[in-house]
Amino acid sequence: MADVLLIERAPLASGSVETWTLHEPASRNALSESMVDALLAACERAVTDTDLRGVVLRGAGGHFCAGGSLGGFAKTIGQPLADGEVDPLVPLNRRFGALLQALCALPQWLIVVVEGAAMGGGLGLVCCADHVLAHANAQFATPEVTLGIVPAQIAPFVVHRLGPAAARRCLLTGERWDAATAQRAGLADEVVTGDMEAAVQAAIARRAATAPQAVAATKRLLLAQPVTPLPELLDEAAMAFAQALRGPEAPQGLAAFAARKAPPWSAKP
Repeated sequence: MADVLLIERAPLASGSVETWTLHEPASRNALSESMVDALLAACERAVTDTDLRGVVLRGAGGHFCAGGSLGGFAKTIGQPLADGEVDPLVPLNRRFGALLQALCALPQWLIVVVEGAAMGGGLGLVCCADHVLAHANAQFATPEVTLGIVPAQIAPFVVHRLGPAAARRCLLTGERWDAATAQRAGLADEVVTGDMEAAVQAAIARRAATAPQAVAATKRLLLAQPVTPLPELLDEAAMAFAQALRGPEAPQGLAAFAARKAPPWSAKP
């Protein structure tokens, strides 16, 4: 069986960047159980990979991701549970939520590249990104409610990305957004009409100028913000600031700035 997730690693001036490609083009890269497992394994490995600076997540065959695969659930659709039976669908669905959490919690920057369809669970993946590049042909939607299904695991991530009002419009109507509409809503950061590969490399180059430990600490604060009381969050932020100043990156970055040179982690010449 072919790999459902292709991982390619490329060097930067300091460290590396990986491209994770969803690779089931026949299904427009629908999120099968095996693909979710592969993505979770990649996230678990990335957390401890100190050489890895960033991840680019994209899809094969001209599409990003058509959403969750219901093929494995065919026999359960419309079938009630027997009395006292534990529903096996619950942990399966919850595992996808764990993947979304893991993507958001990556200590590296995460760029998501959307070409073609980003539907349902695929839109959930988009909401985990630090930066979203959308090709002009991209189409975004959460059609679950039009199919009698609940967009269960993605809903909190859509709210976090778009805010409550836009999330309600997205999740409760199932309407399809083109790339320009997605950018206005805050789902896409850039719309690419030309060479996507050049746009990806430009996005990587911008982020390669950032210090890895500072990025990881900042992402932890951003992730904690919605669920942490403000005084506690500011305490954590003060600790992160102090640790950064006393750590190895701040002296190097500030010295390079004063000398008008690139810091050692930067890909800039």
